Amino acid sequence: MNNPQQRPVITVLTAPDDARPPGLEPLLEMAEVRFAWDVESLRQAMPGTQMMMVTDFRTGVLPGAWELADELKWIHATSAGVDALMFDELINSDVVVTNAQGIFDRTIAEYVLCTILMFNKDFPNSIRLQLRHQWQHRDTERTEGQRVLVVGAGSIGRQIARLTSAIGLEVHGIARRARDSDPDFVAVHDNDALPEQLGLADFVVIAAPLTPATEGMFDAQAFKAMKSSARLINIGRGPIVKTADLVAALQAGEIAGAGLDVFEEEPLPETHPLWDMENVLITAHMAGDFIGWTRALTEQFLENFANWQQARELFNVVDKASGYVPGR
Repeated sequence: MNNPQQRPVITVLTAPDDARPPGLEPLLEMAEVRFAWDVESLRQAMPGTQMMMVTDFRTGVLPGAWELADELKWIHATSAGVDALMFDELINSDVVVTNAQGIFDRTIAEYVLCTILMFNKDFPNSIRLQLRHQWQHRDTERTEGQRVLVVGAGSIGRQIARLTSAIGLEVHGIARRARDSDPDFVAVHDNDALPEQLGLADFVVIAAPLTPATEGMFDAQAFKAMKSSARLINIGRGPIVKTADLVAALQAGEIAGAGLDVFEEEPLPETHPLWDMENVLITAHMAGDFIGWTRALTEQFLENFANWQQARELFNVVDKASGYVPGR
């Protein structure tokens, strides 16, 4: 892909307030590295750029500099989701897009397992009682034998299935296509089976990417299909859930609770009713972020960059039309 006698040009696109990614020192020795953070700086950096490393998964500045992408061959997103990056000109181009699949899978699965146990063992109420110095004995739920439905049976969904099944949960998945047999799921059902499967699950975990097909998937109708004792956990993308419908379902008792790491609007406004619901757990889009994750993302890019230099196949190549790495 690259002439080894030439020094490749790489542009690193960050959020305006972000520091430069750690661990770039080896890249600085091998390539000309430019930095951009907004449309103006990206327009200056884009001519001659062959590769981009995009660290801001919310960025929307790329279309504003696209006309100057005269040598661009490859864009790497340091996130699992690439929905914010996608626009028609990129989708229809020959530019390869890769993502950070694999970096966050295990820690997101740990987050989901923790959330399930917190709900079943009533830890939110225990914490509230502790803050009030109040001793109150309660019975809590047994986790073994409960049913989990993972919507999005890709690499993150698979790790969720492995961890939750290890403690005795019965894990089913939803994917574009059903799978007759899968080593990590009791069964994987196709999208058409979602309404039926929602009515059988004790926990519904959203692990799907944001695409036109998944945006707004969890609406009033979906919540009505769930068991009144079920909880929703969203570690996918916020817009997959219609927040107003979720609030209404929680208030009406159509579902028993929700553990939310992502939201339609981020940060979640201080006055939003979700903050004050005792059956809701809220975290700040951090389910996969472990100590050292930013360096791990750089190391992953460097590994793929070595493939690029040696004209080897890149890994984690995104199907731009569908918005994720095939194989989900």
